[in-house]
Amino acid sequence: MGFNDDEKIVTPQDSGSKPTAIVPGRVQLISINKNMVPLEENKLRVMLEITGGDSSNDRPGLDLVAILDVSGSMKGEKIAKVKTAMLFVIKKLSPIDRLSVVTFSKDAARLCPLRQITESSQRELENLINGLNADGATNITAGLQTGLKVLNDRRLSGGRSVGIMLMSDGEQNAGGDAAQVSVGNVPVHTFGFGINHDPRVLKAIADNSIEGTFSEVQNTDNLSIAFSQCLAGLLTRVVEDLKLTVTRIEDESTIEQVIAGRYPQSRDDSAGSVTVTFGGLYAKEVRKVIVDLLLPAVDQERGADVLEITYLYSFQGKPFEANPAILTVRRTGKAADQEERPEVKNEETRLLTASMIKEARAMADSNKLEDARDKLVEAQNSLEDVDDESNPLIEMLRSELQQLLKLMKSQEIYNKQGRPFALSSETSHDRQRFASRGDVESLRLFSTPRMDKYLEQAKSFDEDPSKPLPSVDDDVKEELAANPLAPIAGALSFYIQSAIQSLQAIEKIINRGI
Repeated sequence: MGFNDDEKIVTPQDSGSKPTAIVPGRVQLISINKNMVPLEENKLRVMLEITGGDSSNDRPGLDLVAILDVSGSMKGEKIAKVKTAMLFVIKKLSPIDRLSVVTFSKDAARLCPLRQITESSQRELENLINGLNADGATNITAGLQTGLKVLNDRRLSGGRSVGIMLMSDGEQNAGGDAAQVSVGNVPVHTFGFGINHDPRVLKAIADNSIEGTFSEVQNTDNLSIAFSQCLAGLLTRVVEDLKLTVTRIEDESTIEQVIAGRYPQSRDDSAGSVTVTFGGLYAKEVRKVIVDLLLPAVDQERGADVLEITYLYSFQGKPFEANPAILTVRRTGKAADQEERPEVKNEETRLLTASMIKEARAMADSNKLEDARDKLVEAQNSLEDVDDESNPLIEMLRSELQQLLKLMKSQEIYNKQGRPFALSSETSHDRQRFASRGDVESLRLFSTPRMDKYLEQAKSFDEDPSKPLPSVDDDVKEELAANPLAPIAGALSFYIQSAIQSLQAIEKIINRGI
């Protein structure tokens, strides 16, 4: 059976004109590194920082599939929490968005096609969610395959963004292995609900997509918050198909390694380039990439071009490729005392902490709990040596380690609570994207401004779901009122930067001719 019955987007007559999409400048790229390098053979660490633009007022419509576990273990309070969390999602979507709901227990069922969010469909979707009942086994594979089919069979797909939110409270005990299901380019965000879910399967599902995340929601009161954080990202996508390419400069540099978490890398040895594929990027979301260069010895002081950097992305189906930027440093005998930039040091600290959490998790999985705790204490001690201890990043890393240590008091506690926390931590650090876990109010690593806003809205909604909830359009209007230039700021910055690069290139040509 085909699922090509997705609803068309009907624009209300009184909706006004749609904002004109500005394709250039939807991300900003900066490089952070030492600007002076010794004359002898030397290594240079470059950190590239890519940030999503401020505004999502012209965002593409979202096709969202919610895949919900309604197996027997979901009875009672759990299914009630799912209903509240889904009502929050329904109320936040706008008329350019569509929602389909898939449930699974022993088998999977698509409860509705992708439906445009209107006043009437909202009421119908709310009634559908309120009618959910829990019974049967847990066939995550069937649920995932059905949700993917909903998106793959669409008639209307051009220029739209997609996402899957899949939650489960138990171990898969029917169907095949969901971790083996190919998800293609669809971002799949998974949520482990309660203390009896299988975090390894849910994390593997998220890892199979380029930008998916796994969130652990052991406190069942936090499901609305966890859903809200994921939705805040999906509703603020500023680009799709983001790729960054770094290329060595012949005779001036060699790329030794590129550090970019779990994002796929492809290397072209003939060109001396490495390309990192990120997928989508949310408004104000940041990706940090470290490029380690080996610079050959030179015999005199001079400026040296050491790295070419470019990126490309698409927006509403329109491709965009930035002009190459050239990173230049000064080769000089006076560079020996120049320290690494603090921003680079902080990122190195984060990477080290994430690596030690992963090591501790592997030890605990091998029943070496004491060794795992020692590793986390070692990570804590390394944070005490950081110069910038007041940095919010360091504070959150410290909180993350403290929370995980508490979940390693015994092997039993670790198996039920510590392992999901650690796996969610890994996916969050690997993706440089927020994933809910533990105390979500204190642990805000990689959160965006819209996520912070939705955190408060979800808390208020949980307390009283009958209270009016701002729509996503209301959120955008509020952001535009606070920063009216946001929709064009990125493009202006891009064109100014391009002009500066052109002038610098002309200056280099003139200097070479003198």
